[in-house]
This record gives sequence, C-alpha cells and structure tokens, in this order.
Amino acid sequence: MPVLPAMLSGVARVRVTMAYALALSAVAIALPRLGPGMQDQIIRHASTNLHNLSHGRVGTLFGSAFVVDAGPILYWLPGLVCLLALGELLWRSGRLVVVFVAGHVGATLLVAVGLTAAVSRGWLPTSVAHATDVGMSYGATAVLGALTPAIPSRWRPAWIGWWLAVALAVVGVGRDFTAVGHLLALVVGMVVATRFGSPRGWTWNLFALLAIGAPFGFLVLASEGTLVLAAVCGLAGAILGMAVARAQLNWSADASIQSERHASGGSSSSSPGISQS
Repeated sequence: MPVLPAMLSGVARVRVTMAYALALSAVAIALPRLGPGMQDQIIRHASTNLHNLSHGRVGTLFGSAFVVDAGPILYWLPGLVCLLALGELLWRSGRLVVVFVAGHVGATLLVAVGLTAAVSRGWLPTSVAHATDVGMSYGATAVLGALTPAIPSRWRPAWIGWWLAVALAVVGVGRDFTAVGHLLALVVGMVVATRFGSPRGWTWNLFALLAIGAPFGFLVLASEGTLVLAAVCGLAGAILGMAVARAQLNWSADASIQSERHASGGSSSSSPGISQS
C-alpha cells in the first residue's frame, strides 16, 4: 500500500481524536496571545462551577472540555492523544464520543450536585462556587475506564483494582472535588463500556498506545504529592482484585463439582427402582 494512502487511512480511523487534539491545540495557542486578563476571563466563563451552572450557562458543560489549564500543551497532549486514539481504535469513533461526553458531563453534574449540598449545609465555603473547573480530565478518565472490558479477562481484575484504588486513594488524601469527579468519571466509563459489545483485537500498536496512555491516565488522577501513595494503593488494589477473582473462580469450580456430585448421586439412587420395575 502506498505510504500516503496508508497514512490517511490511519488518520481516518482516529478522526475524532485528531479533531479534538487540533481544537485543543488551537485554543492552547490562542489563549496566551490574548493576554493574562482576557485569558483569565475566558477560563472563568468556561468553568463548570456552581456560579456558571446556576446561572443557566449550560454551554460550559461542553466548552470547558476545550479549555485546558494544565501547563504547556507538549506536557499533556501526546499522552491524551494516545489514550483517546486507543479508545477510538478499540471501540470506534462514535463510542469514543459517547463515553467521553458521558464522563465529562456526567461527572461534572454529579460533582455539582454534591458541591451544592455541601455548600448549603455549610460543609464548604461559598467561594467554591466560583472555583475554576475546566479541562479534559473527566472525559479522559472516562475513556480510561472504558478500556476495562477490552482488557484481557485474565488481567481485568487487576486493572479494575488498580484504577479504583488509585482514584480512591487520591480522593481520601486530597479530599478535592476534582478527585471525586475523576473517580465518578472512571466508574461512568467502566459502566458505559459494558454496553459496547466486543472490542477490536489487540495488536502491538494498541499495546504501544496503552503503554503511553495508561501512565498519562495515572498522572491525570494522581497529583505530584500523591504519586507514591497512589501507586502503592494501586498495587494493593491490583493484588486484591486478582485475589478476589481467584476466589470467585475457585468457588465456582467447587459449586460445579458439588452440583455434578448431587446429579450423579440422584441418578444412581434412582437406578435400582427403575431396574426392579
């Protein structure tokens, strides 16, 4: 196959990822050129905080995903592209959009409900209503969760245990609403992907994307001060997940053996009656 058509075919298979990456790049390049004052104003208006949502600015639910305030774009865009491309190649373009939007919007609204309750009861200061909340992290975390059904069944319990433990550890230490949102988005992605059916088969290219996308997902969940704790808890969660899966397998095997014994016992006990008749 000629090189150019092959490249175009490859890009077409990850068209949603590439379009989103280009949009993020355009915004990231344009914002600094507008000056600090205008940049801060755009970020405030795009934030999915309680102030904006309570004033009916529902457009922030979508616009916030295109404004990333996470440092230089070269630090985070390559990892994001690998993660989204992996999800798109495994589940196709339409399903990538579904899980990204479900995680981004769903986690945002759930966090907003929790914050509203906390502020109304005096558990959090009212200033949290104006907190900056933009970026792609909820959607990206949902895509990370959506990889779960595609992971080979042998390693899936460890995968689930690792990511849930990492997210819970960060929530427990940081007690930050963004960390809670990441946990919710992760679960949303896992649940939504159970309806996607069978994914594409794994290839070496997909494993390479996973090798870059998974560490990026870890850095999205764990901040600089929680990296070591999150990794330790993730390892413990992975071991626990494998142990639980092994225990369930052993229990199923024992139940199957017991069932066969009862069946064979019932059959043999009824045999004499049949022969005498």
